[in-house]
Parts: sequence; C-alpha cells; structure tokens
Amino acid sequence: MAAIDASTHMLPRPVPGAADGTAQHPPSPDAASGAPVQDALEGVGLTAARKRALVLGVFVAVMLLWHLLVTSLDVSPLIFPGPVSVVQALYTGLASGEIFTHGIVTLSEILAGFAIGALLGLMLGAAIGQSALLEAVLYPYVVAFQTMPKVAIAPLFVLWFGFGMASKIVITAAIVFFPVLANTIVGLRSAPRDQIDLMTAFTASQWHIFRMVRVPHALPYVFVGLDVGIVLAVIGAIVGEFVGAQAGLGYLIMQRNFSMDAAGMFAILIVLSVIGLVLHAAMRFVARRTIFWTDTHSDLSRGS
Repeated sequence: MAAIDASTHMLPRPVPGAADGTAQHPPSPDAASGAPVQDALEGVGLTAARKRALVLGVFVAVMLLWHLLVTSLDVSPLIFPGPVSVVQALYTGLASGEIFTHGIVTLSEILAGFAIGALLGLMLGAAIGQSALLEAVLYPYVVAFQTMPKVAIAPLFVLWFGFGMASKIVITAAIVFFPVLANTIVGLRSAPRDQIDLMTAFTASQWHIFRMVRVPHALPYVFVGLDVGIVLAVIGAIVGEFVGAQAGLGYLIMQRNFSMDAAGMFAILIVLSVIGLVLHAAMRFVARRTIFWTDTHSDLSRGS
C-alpha cells in the first residue's frame, strides 16, 4: 500500500483552470501577484495610478452633480437630501458612537451567518458533488428552499428564534448557503475526466482523487461562491433587522425612517456599502493567497 501511495504522489500535480485538462507549468511570481490584470489595464492605457484617478474623478463628478441637482431643483431634504446633509449626518452618527455600536451588532450577524452558511454549503456541496444519488435525492429540496423569498420567510425565523441576533444569523446563513453550495458542486464536477482516470489507473483511492484532483479544480469556483455569499450576507443581516430587531444598522435605518430623517438613512447606507466593500476586498485577499495558480481571484469582482 505504501508503494501505491508513493506512486500517486509522484504524479505531476494538475494545475486547475486548464481547458483541456492537461497539466501546465506553475505560474510565475508576477502571475501570482495579479500581474495579468495589471498588464490588461496597461494594454488599454490605464495604469493603476490612472485607474485610481479615474475612480476619484467619477466620485467627485457624481457628488457635484448630486449637489447641483438638489439645490437647483429645490428638492426637500425630507425626500432626497444633498451630499452635504448626508456627510453631516454621517459625522454626527460616528461622533456620537451610535453607528459604531449598531454597526458592531450587524457585522457580528454578517460574519456569524456567513460562517455557518458557507460551512453548510461547503459540506453539503462536497457530499452532493461526490454522489449522484445525493444530488438526485437532496438537490431538488435545496432548490425549492432557495426559491422561497427570504423576505417572506424572515418573519418565521424571527418568530422561531426571537428578536435577538440568532434570527438574523439564521436568515443570513440561509441566504449565503445556496451560492456556496452551487459553486462547490460545479467546481468538484469540473475536474478533467482524463486526470481522474489516470489516478484511478494508478489505483489511487477516492480520497486521493478528491484531495489531489477535484479540490484544486474546485477552489476557484468555491471562492467565487464565497465572494458572492459574503456580499449577500450584508443583505441577509439587514433584511432580518428590518423584520424585527433590537439593535443593528437595519434597526437604525427603521428608526431614521420613522423620524423622516432621510440624510441619516443615506449615512447608514454608506456605512453598509463600506462594510460590503471591505468584506469583498478581504475575500479577494484570501483568494489571492489561496488560489495563486489561477487568474480567477482577479475576476471575483465581477461575480460568478
């Protein structure tokens, strides 16, 4: 048996992402650091510095246009506040510590729900990806659960788990679960058949095939699912807080809505956008360190 294991480890490691399933040479350090994307930008005359300047310029132009439209049309701040009012509301909320206090609650719900949903999606996805029987038996029920609008079943979760953080975590996990599950299944099924046949010919066990062939090919798909899930987790937590909560940014938005504080609502929405961007960037950072042999981590910003 030791000889068999040794023979399997002597096989060349496949590089995921090859279209024809053949092994390729390891990428250069430049490829691992995201150089292909940078080369593509420079190919159209857009360096990293120019890209940052362009993003900043678009932001300034949008803010100026927003301010001019609000002031020239004399729009009531109760309906659509200007950027100055939003910045003032954001500063007031941060200075008082109210946004920070409620933001910690929402962030905890996001991270806990994402962890639970992603773990369940990975485990069930790995099982279904390896078994056609489980796919035939379980997958239709998973799809049926996914088609249920989470906003419609959120009151049930609040009824079952209360107004605390538990119900928000369950709702978030339910939203994160499916994209991770679906991408895990597709990733495991993407392993080239000839590599699996080669491993089988060398009497490799199913565990060796899973670890050395299926998992490396599945990781790019898995990280796309995780990236989509971490963004959806923000939505899940806020939906749960809208239904019923005692704290959180969603709870704070509802309070601002009742008091007709549109500027305060915009300020909280900005905070939620920043949280989503930071979590997305963190997932891309982990992907760059984990699936460095492929350019998939550079495409996470475009979704699955």
